[in-house]
Amino acid sequence: MVRYYIETYGCALSTYESLLMDHVLRQRGHERVDTPDRADAIIVSTCAVRLDTEQRIAERLEELSRQYPNRTLVVAGCLARARPGLVRRVAPRASLLAPQAVHLVYRPVETGERLIAIRASRDTRYYPPAPVSGRIATIMIQEGCRNRCSYCITKLSRGEPRSFPPRAIIEQVQNAVRRGAVEIRLTGTDTAAYGVDLPGKPSLADLVELILDKVEGDYMIRIGMMTPEEAMRILDDLLDVYSEPRVYKFFHIPVQSGSDKMLKLMGRRYTVQEYMELHKAVKTRYPESLFATDIIVGHPGEGEDDFHATLNLVETLRFERVHIAQYSLRPHTRAAAMKQVSDGVKKARSKRLTMLVEKIGREIYGSYVGRTVRALVVGEAY
Repeated sequence: MVRYYIETYGCALSTYESLLMDHVLRQRGHERVDTPDRADAIIVSTCAVRLDTEQRIAERLEELSRQYPNRTLVVAGCLARARPGLVRRVAPRASLLAPQAVHLVYRPVETGERLIAIRASRDTRYYPPAPVSGRIATIMIQEGCRNRCSYCITKLSRGEPRSFPPRAIIEQVQNAVRRGAVEIRLTGTDTAAYGVDLPGKPSLADLVELILDKVEGDYMIRIGMMTPEEAMRILDDLLDVYSEPRVYKFFHIPVQSGSDKMLKLMGRRYTVQEYMELHKAVKTRYPESLFATDIIVGHPGEGEDDFHATLNLVETLRFERVHIAQYSLRPHTRAAAMKQVSDGVKKARSKRLTMLVEKIGREIYGSYVGRTVRALVVGEAY
């Protein structure tokens, strides 16, 4: 029996992969501990999206290597595949597992031998039971996307769309509900691209409809992030399936910029007007839905007029949630070779946008004061 510790950085997919590794190791009789000093093996599930996150992870890996030189160290996830040279430099002894190879975590954990598996492709036949944390089950339905965004390093880690078969996903949901899950989180790099690689090309809407039809129980489905162009492709069917009572009225559709010039530079495949029409379609059908978006501030080429266009878009659409990211230079991307916007300008623009988002948020959430609404309890707060 090996005692192992897992540390996680990044998005829902990284969280899913940590839970998957935990499941694999528990099934093989090993014990998870809550601090690295108690562990025989230390596992770090990584993210490569942003430079500041990468730097924080690199510092942490260097620290773990120095403090625990005799422990097995496993670096899994996006950074292992997109930046293996960096990982090797800061943690020379570490095993490297691409996101598609995390199910092999037992090999270095059990043998202590270094394993390098960074060129794997997702084997959709391997699909262990979805991990349930509290009353929430996170289920990966696909990974990869069809875009070539200028700033994105995730493409190197996740590749082209690769979807799990509907039948397998239904079994995952059934299993999770039997184990007490009341919230099912369908996650992927781009959930709206689900099925484009499968025979018959079943859509995300088809998948959700099948789950609701085949899986009985008192649970809710939360659909993860989708790109605008893929959401537009299936919009009518998507909006229909959201009418189901067991589907959260939650849409996470990143716009990234309110400027057509910037969207073109970024390699996004839609216009601001098309995005506004998408938002209108959602809000017309579901006025009280929560519409979340992401915005990058200071991407190379962004001028003051472009930034003002973004401010105007946010003021017009009044998103319920906005994730603001200052552009972060990533190696092996087109944007890395472009003329960069200064850090001072990025910080100033980020602050202005944040103030606007917070003002809109106070107005939106203030309207809930005095109302009674239905809520789903998924865990305990301490």
